[in-house]
Amino acid sequence: MTTATVASPVPPALVQGLSTTPAAQPPPGQPDIAYHPDWQKYQARVARRTKTEDLPTTLPEGFPKELKGDLVWDGKTLAQKYDWTYVLSADQLAEIDSAVVHFKSLNLPFGYIAQETFPLPTLHAELRRLSRELHFGHGFFVLRGLDVDRYTREENIIIYTGVSSHIGSVRGRQDAYHKGKRADVVIGHVKDVRSNLGEKRDKEQIKIGTPAYTADKQVFHTDSGDIVSLFALSTAAEGGASRLASTWRVYNHLAAERPNLIHTLSETWTAELFTKTVDDKDRYMSRPLLYYTPASADGKTPDRALLQYGRRYYVGFGELPRSRHLPPITEAQAEALDALHFLGERFGVSTNFEKGDMQYVNNVAILHSRDGFIDSEDKQRHLLRLWLRDPENAWETPAPLASRWDRVYGGVSVDLQTFPLEPHTRSESSPRTK
Repeated sequence: MTTATVASPVPPALVQGLSTTPAAQPPPGQPDIAYHPDWQKYQARVARRTKTEDLPTTLPEGFPKELKGDLVWDGKTLAQKYDWTYVLSADQLAEIDSAVVHFKSLNLPFGYIAQETFPLPTLHAELRRLSRELHFGHGFFVLRGLDVDRYTREENIIIYTGVSSHIGSVRGRQDAYHKGKRADVVIGHVKDVRSNLGEKRDKEQIKIGTPAYTADKQVFHTDSGDIVSLFALSTAAEGGASRLASTWRVYNHLAAERPNLIHTLSETWTAELFTKTVDDKDRYMSRPLLYYTPASADGKTPDRALLQYGRRYYVGFGELPRSRHLPPITEAQAEALDALHFLGERFGVSTNFEKGDMQYVNNVAILHSRDGFIDSEDKQRHLLRLWLRDPENAWETPAPLASRWDRVYGGVSVDLQTFPLEPHTRSESSPRTK
């Protein structure tokens, strides 16, 4: 049975000790807000705005007062009704071993990993059931039982990609360049790379602009695309807990207590786009963070709220600040960003992520974060990441998100799919071509 660890704010001393990246320099006119949320500043902003501004007391037209269903959960009680950990049996692990042998016998590039080339005759049905849990149930699950030390790095990537192809058959692009060349990078490494860059960092002027490449605490956010998945090759000596929170539970709280923030989140924001695109031209995108889709006429899909945002797009991180040519965010937007994070901490849960675990999350319905961590010489946190889509169960993509989704899924080539074996930084961290 899954044991819940209720998410609670990390003690301030630990936040300071494990959040070591200097704050990004804000653009002119930006509110007093940084990547790492400050509870006192947040409370002061709430008090100031509620006292001095005429804030809406009703929801935007069409938005529901309350969302219902399994996706509405609270971390304090979730484990009492939902066991999110699926432990692979010995027979299922043997089936995975056979699939690895089969794929390797084909002598194909990794881009050809699919349900057909990585066959799982009996496990397939369970993975399809779990995909439905992502889209119509509680929105996340963890696969447990794989012994990563039995396999090479290449084999672990084959296993992770192969198993994932039965959950979401479409892989998303996390970067359009690798080592300066055009590539559809579909697997990412989440690791503190700062200590490994050495002379390369100085020579190539690599910039750290995302907490994924540091040991810093990572605030609640979403990635891009429908499903975000992480595979733990190894865990940290201390800290690094993976935390999740229900967007729908956060929505219900805001709808009841602060409907003005539903207005703010559903209005247009200007987001910085740090990652290079295929043509390396797009620098920003204007769209809402929060979307609502009503229930279908046939009753097959319920009311749905979708949230897609990353805090660093609006406040910057480390050596990649928000650009001066973009308008600063507003005080209302600053409050909304903090509200999402602190409500995530209030309602969130730790998944007790272990070495060998594969975690799958409905990216538009579940917020995720991680605690800061400390690596040692023999224990270093290292995760692999996939962005996936299941054409059978995928939610309808809101029109304003279509271009963002196209950056992830559009035109991903089987032959250009790239699976870096070692940790690296995305092209956004390299000097831009002028």
